[in-house]
Amino acid sequence: ARDAAFGFYYPDDLEAFATAGAELIPFDTLRDKHLPEADGLFIGGGFPETHIAALAANQSLQADIRQALSAGMPAYAECGGLMYLANSIHWRGEQGDMVGAVPADVVVGKRPQGRGYMVLEETGNSLWPGFHKASTAVHEFHYARLENLTTGVDFSHRVLRGTGIDGEHDGLIINNLQAGFAHHRNTAANPWVERFVTFVREQR
Repeated sequence: ARDAAFGFYYPDDLEAFATAGAELIPFDTLRDKHLPEADGLFIGGGFPETHIAALAANQSLQADIRQALSAGMPAYAECGGLMYLANSIHWRGEQGDMVGAVPADVVVGKRPQGRGYMVLEETGNSLWPGFHKASTAVHEFHYARLENLTTGVDFSHRVLRGTGIDGEHDGLIINNLQAGFAHHRNTAANPWVERFVTFVREQR
């Protein structure tokens, strides 16, 4: 997803997809009516709360994404992407229904919920190959929080420093989707792009 609502991507991370043998196919969550044919889905950070009405109005794309994720499409969503995949977004008195793949509602407040560097440790629940025992430095910057999150969900990471989804965990695991508030940077110590692409390839 790459448009006015979702535009926070590290250029070298996007280049890492090509290095890993993947082709990125951009789509617009505000205007495209259907999800392009693809083997996996990546929705990065952004400000979906500033585009609630347009995102909510594009119900055909939401239905495509919801159906694809329900059918097991491998997917990764960071921060704004997590918000878009939730049931709804609430911000400054405005509310809109979103994809509904993440069983929670998003409330965007006036104060940061998570801000700055995070340290994460994998739980062993991640769907991606290449389990890392070492802690990983990432960062978060979100005014959003999840409410009404279904109990009993699995997480890919424990939060050693920072906030994440609930102060203790980040990286919701739902079917073949991993979604969290942390922004991961693809590095030798955290090769998330290669791991995700490998997972997509395995599922294909």
